[in-house]
Amino acid sequence: MIGAALAHDSARRHVTGEALYVDDLPEPPGLLHTVLVLSTEAHAAITRIDVDAARALLGGDGAIVTAADIPGRNDVGPISGPEPILAEGVVEYVGQPVVAVAASSRRAARDAAARVRIAYDPREAVLDIAAAMAAGRFVCPPHTMRRGDAAAALARAPRRLAGMLRIGSQDHFYLEGQVALAIPQEGGAMLILASSQHPSEVQKMVARVLGVDQAAVTTEVRRMGGGFGGKETQPAIFAAIAAVIARRTRRPVKLRLDRDDDMMITGKRHDFEARWQAGFDDEGRLLAVEMDLAARAGHVADLSPAIVDRAMFHALNAYAVPDARVTGFACRTHTQSNTAFRGFGGPQGMLAAEAMIDAIARSLDADPVAIRRRNYVVPGRDATHYGQMVEDFVLPRITDELLATSDYAARRAAIDAANRRGGPTRRGLAFAPVMFGISFTATAYNQAGALVHVYTDGTVQLNHGGTEMGQGLFQKVAQIVAAAFGIDVARVRLTATNTGKVPNTSATAASSGTDLNGAAAADACRQIKERLAEFAARRHGGAPDAIRFEDGAIAGDGWSLPFAQLVTQAYGARVQLWAAGFYATPKIHYDRATATGRPFFYFACGAAVCEAEIDVATGESRILRADLLHDVGRSINPALDLGQVEGGFIQGLGWLTCEEIVFDRDGRLRTHAPSTYKIPTARDLPPDFRVRLLESSANAEATIHRSKAVGEPPLMLANAAWLAIKDAARAASARAEVELDAPATPEAILRAIRG
Repeated sequence: MIGAALAHDSARRHVTGEALYVDDLPEPPGLLHTVLVLSTEAHAAITRIDVDAARALLGGDGAIVTAADIPGRNDVGPISGPEPILAEGVVEYVGQPVVAVAASSRRAARDAAARVRIAYDPREAVLDIAAAMAAGRFVCPPHTMRRGDAAAALARAPRRLAGMLRIGSQDHFYLEGQVALAIPQEGGAMLILASSQHPSEVQKMVARVLGVDQAAVTTEVRRMGGGFGGKETQPAIFAAIAAVIARRTRRPVKLRLDRDDDMMITGKRHDFEARWQAGFDDEGRLLAVEMDLAARAGHVADLSPAIVDRAMFHALNAYAVPDARVTGFACRTHTQSNTAFRGFGGPQGMLAAEAMIDAIARSLDADPVAIRRRNYVVPGRDATHYGQMVEDFVLPRITDELLATSDYAARRAAIDAANRRGGPTRRGLAFAPVMFGISFTATAYNQAGALVHVYTDGTVQLNHGGTEMGQGLFQKVAQIVAAAFGIDVARVRLTATNTGKVPNTSATAASSGTDLNGAAAADACRQIKERLAEFAARRHGGAPDAIRFEDGAIAGDGWSLPFAQLVTQAYGARVQLWAAGFYATPKIHYDRATATGRPFFYFACGAAVCEAEIDVATGESRILRADLLHDVGRSINPALDLGQVEGGFIQGLGWLTCEEIVFDRDGRLRTHAPSTYKIPTARDLPPDFRVRLLESSANAEATIHRSKAVGEPPLMLANAAWLAIKDAARAASARAEVELDAPATPEAILRAIRG
């Protein structure tokens, strides 16, 4: 069962429409639909809210709520607050919810919401990173990680180079938008059906906003139509608004955003400005690095402190630097609160590292691949700039194998020769490695629970704290449970994630879903199996540790019974057939005050070689070929893992080539619909797309079945695509090096070519 390339548990249901999402569920009697009235100012005092015309239109049916109607705290800030669900006294970005209007139909709610009038007294707005840095506006104090004395090492380095890179934002663009259904229960309790990666966070924040105990709120999540980090903290806003109205009206309430409102309200991937100085020798070996990473956090903290930290953790990628100083700034601006996005800051820090290495190679007129390999960490010798010793490091093997299978050297020579001949296009070729740390950097989140029930017919019901957003987590954990009991995976029934079954769940994030929840489920299975083995040994003979669970049976020396038959016997003997499992990641620790420790259990590695072509007249680009090789250890399900590598790369490709977030001078988001915001399509897929998982690999750390995380790391393989485009732009320019911002839109490419 482990290692079987089985289909996603809901694949057929997705195709047939049987898979139910929150907005597909039968609507309870008396349901109210909610529409939000959004701020039209980036920064302003609210001087008046007039809802009389809206209330008259509703005619007593439904409800209109503002911040004044919130019974508890108007704050859903996960790290620090306040982070209001409805603006209170002041608005701090265009699109901030100010008023919620609920009615018996969505159309009635929209008509009433259109009649709400809000008067503002505008104030000065700080909209971008540069303005926030100049004003010293941050959502948390700047933070520094250092190793050695970077300034002194830079001063004595034989060669020095400095650079700056602007890295753009990205919208999550999940297929299923933000949605929540709040259903009042008896005794003042509340049931929340949400599209959320973090059910316990929704539970906690709804309880806070309602002013009730957490035990009075239950959150349930069966599946999401995509999350990518955008449903880690921000679903709490919409669940809380729905819950406030539900409590006030004692009717079920649904809040479903349309695409424009979703993009206007919710945060994105953080855009960054990275500035670096590097000292190196004549061979390109890094001696010292100083790097500043400034991110646009938005109007509140959300998860920005942790996201900037992870960007800093990955600011040197897989490279050994004896003396380093990395400083992060989370800039407070009057824009949407940027939030978690696949990679959680790691992609931005890693792209800065790759841009730096690439520039060093160009300054030496050397092949960037050679410079990268020359600077790889050496396991057992090198520590990161935050003090973690690198122990298991397969990137040299991946590099050798990928360069050979992609025919890098021959293609490099052929592309250089073709570019020298000129013409309307230029091509570029690039290699990029990935070394991504796996674990939540907030150590407490590295825990998970699971609840496993074995029924007397031999079927198993599985519940755990992870959430399914299309990545196949439920299928993987089901395979782990099936393998533990030696039964067919079809005998394992998956149930919705529910805070009433497994409490205090961690977010399904940080690429740790299978590591944590799979291990917790395995722990529950272990407990049940120990009880069954002890019973079987007493009833049928043999030693408990000699009992085998295999091929749908439980067997000992000289005897074998179908799994269901022995389970029925155990029930008759009053053996407990359910268990709560738990797992906490070992070895990890991190002291943020000293910026040192071991925040990651292990590193996931991969690499990519990409070939790009640009039109020198229009700046248009396309990726002609991509070769990806990624290490997932001993894969639990290679079909799902391969899909994650492919999908992650394409999402990264969108971030670095075509997905451009644009604000106007008044802070209005201009790219808030598919008509103005371009995500990759099937036509953007490289026509020659070669994706492989590293064979004969196993995690050196004792993860579940020695597998490795796969959710986030493949996104950063797309760095090779950006570097290939930059390589092509350099070939089209008369300069030895070009400056290319991300995303590499046609306009950005033309600026790079023309200087």
